[in-house]
Amino acid sequence: MNRTRHYLRQWQENPVSELLAGAVATFALIPEVIAFSFTAGVDPQVGLFASFVISIVIALFGGRPAMISAAAGSVALVAAPLVRDHGIEYLLAAGLLAGLMQMGFGLARLSTLMRYVSSSVRTGFVNALAILIFAAQLPHIIGAGPAGYAVLAAGLAIIYLAPRLTTRVPAPLICVLVLTALCSGLGIEVPRVADLGHLPDGLPVFALPDVPVNLDMLAIVFLPALAIATVGLLESLMTASVVDDLTATPSDKNAEARGLGLANVAASLFGGIAGCGMIGQTVSNVKYGGRGRLSTMAAGGILLLLMVALKDVVSQVPVAALVAIMVMVSIDTMDWQSLRRLRANPGMSSIVMFATVAVTVVSHNLSLGVLVGILLSGVFFAAKVAGMQQVIRDGDSYKVEGQLFFASADAFLDAFDPLEHDGPVRIDLTGAKVWDITAVAAIDKVRERFARHGLAVTVIGQGPIPRRGT
Repeated sequence: MNRTRHYLRQWQENPVSELLAGAVATFALIPEVIAFSFTAGVDPQVGLFASFVISIVIALFGGRPAMISAAAGSVALVAAPLVRDHGIEYLLAAGLLAGLMQMGFGLARLSTLMRYVSSSVRTGFVNALAILIFAAQLPHIIGAGPAGYAVLAAGLAIIYLAPRLTTRVPAPLICVLVLTALCSGLGIEVPRVADLGHLPDGLPVFALPDVPVNLDMLAIVFLPALAIATVGLLESLMTASVVDDLTATPSDKNAEARGLGLANVAASLFGGIAGCGMIGQTVSNVKYGGRGRLSTMAAGGILLLLMVALKDVVSQVPVAALVAIMVMVSIDTMDWQSLRRLRANPGMSSIVMFATVAVTVVSHNLSLGVLVGILLSGVFFAAKVAGMQQVIRDGDSYKVEGQLFFASADAFLDAFDPLEHDGPVRIDLTGAKVWDITAVAAIDKVRERFARHGLAVTVIGQGPIPRRGT
C-alpha cells in the first residue's frame, strides 16, 4: 500500500511545474532526435515516434521519475551499420530483442553493478556528454550568417535574462515563442525546423517488424541488439544516477532497466528506433522543476502534439532558438565544480575522469569511455590497496599486514629470501587479509621456496578465503 501511495504521489506533485518542465524538455528533444535519426540512417519520424512511445512507457513503468528517455545518439551509432546493411525492419527487430534483453537485465537485478562505477567515471561521463551536446550544435552555428548569429545571441540572452523577470514560465519556452514570432513576423531568413527533415504526417501505427522469423534473422540482429541493450542501459543508469544527485532522492535502477526494456519493445512495435536516457534533456527538465513522472510523460505527449497536430507551427521554429537551448543544456550539464576540485582531488581520480572524457569525446562512444574509466578505476584501486601491504621481518619471523590478493602477491613473494636464513621460519598472517586463490598460491610458493632449501616454515593466522575471492 505504501508503495502504491508513493507511486501515485510521483504523479501528483506540482502538475503545472511538471507540464512546463516537460515542454522545455520537448524543445530540447526536437533537434537532437532529428539529428540522431539521420545518424542512424532513418527518417526523422522514426526517431520522433520512438521518443513519444518511450516517454509514455518509461513514465509509467520506469524507476527514476523526472528522467527523459528518447531516441539517443549512443543507440543511433550502434544502429547505423545494421540499417545500412539490412534495412530499417531489421533495426526494429533488433530494438525489440534489445528491449527484451534489458527487461531480463532488470529482472536479474544486474543494475546493482552500477555501484562499482566510481564517482570519477560518472563525472567524466557527464562532462563528456556536455562536450558532445555542444559539439552537436556546431554544424548549426558555423556558417549561420549574421541573421543566424543574431537569433542565437538573442536566444541565449532570453534564456539567461528572462528568469529575472519571471520564473513561472521556463525561459527556454519563452525563447522559442518569442524568436518564432519575431522571425516569422519580421521575415528573418534563418533555417527552420522544417529544414531539418520530413516531420510525421500521422500517428504511429502498431506493426510487427517485417522480417523472417528464423535463425538467420537472429544471427543478424543478435549482436546489434546486445550492443543496443548494453549501451542504452548503461547510459540510462548513468543518467539516473545524475538525477539522484540533482534531486537528492534515490531511484530503483532495476525497475528503470525493466521499464526501459518495455519502452524499447513498445517503440519497436510502433515503428520507432530504440532509445535510452537523455542526460541533457533530463538536466533541463530537472532544472525547470521536473521531479515526477508527469514531466516525463508530458515531454513525450507534447512532442507528439507538436509534431502532428501543430506541425505547421513547429516547422517555423528557428533552428537557432533550439540551438540556444542546447547550448544552455550543455553548460548546465557540465560539472564545473569538478574542474575547481582538481587540485584537491587525488591525482588518480582526476586521471580517471579525464580518460573517460577523452575516450568518450574522441570515439563518440559512451560505453567505451565508461568502460575505460571503470578499468582504470579498478587498476588504480588495486594498486593503492596493494601498496598498503607490509611484510615486517624480525630475525627468522615475519609479520604480514594488509591485503593479500592478486595485485600484492608478487610483492609478498619478493619479501622472502631463503638464503638469508639458516633455521626454521615463522610467518604470522594474523594481521593480513587473504582474498583470493592467487594469494593462497603465493603463500604455498613461499613454503615451497623455503622447503627447497631445507628450511621448515610455520604459518599462523591464515583464515578461510572469502567465498567471493578469485
